[in-house]
Amino acid sequence: MKKPIVVGVVDTQASRAALAWAMDRAARRKLPVLLVHSVDSRWLDESVSTNEVVRTAANELLSKTAAYAGELEPSVQIKTVLFSGSPGQALRKHSKGASMVVIGTGHNWPGGPVADRALQIAAVAVCPVAVVGEQDMTGRRGIVVGADGSEESTQAVSFAAEEADKDSQELTVVHAVLAPPLIQRVMPASDVAETVLEEERIVLAETVAGLAENYPDMVVHQALVSNNEPAEALLDAAANATLLVLGSRGRGSFKRLLMGSTAHTVLRSLPCPTVITRVRRVKLTGLNG
Repeated sequence: MKKPIVVGVVDTQASRAALAWAMDRAARRKLPVLLVHSVDSRWLDESVSTNEVVRTAANELLSKTAAYAGELEPSVQIKTVLFSGSPGQALRKHSKGASMVVIGTGHNWPGGPVADRALQIAAVAVCPVAVVGEQDMTGRRGIVVGADGSEESTQAVSFAAEEADKDSQELTVVHAVLAPPLIQRVMPASDVAETVLEEERIVLAETVAGLAENYPDMVVHQALVSNNEPAEALLDAAANATLLVLGSRGRGSFKRLLMGSTAHTVLRSLPCPTVITRVRRVKLTGLNG
């Protein structure tokens, strides 16, 4: 059975934009869609009548949204779920059987701005999470992915490469690294600074190694950025892209971008639909103990 795309539904234009993106993806990938709306009982009083009114309105929203989704892509199978609990709980639960969770950039999600909410959902979801804005996608080309050599970013590159291959897009792998402050201030032109950059070139090359063999027809660009913060480098690279892919977090040393903070900054200035991937733990077999 094909895993559905789960779409978090609220009554906003941003949510409808995210739905349209999800429906287009579902049609191209031949996947079903599950529309999820949550009613958080923590914010309701205890009267039965209030709960009934809220649930009736929620069901009406789901029905209207499902009808709209069907008009967008008649070939896609659509189901709906009304969940009692927070949006994070709802999307976490349904991510377990999903190929992707999609949310819009609306700011009326309980629990904070979309950047906070998206990262919270990405932290608990067991599938990639896409955050979709209302950008005009006309004329956009290419998929951009952030890399830093961590396991998270390596798997993000794998995800982005598969997406680029399926959609016949070029792939740009961006590795942004700023030299440590001490080197910048004291030894800006030293061999140490060049050594740092050479190490990062190796990290980038190792990250994309194997893509040519797996996707021989795909064009892959490598971008090592040494004069900008990681988030700004990704925002610049993805300004005209169809998709930006990030790992959920990166390595914690001074030489590696922290994907969590980078993703947070990117989501606050969303350049295009952005996917936060999850690490797939590899199970080792045939080992004793």
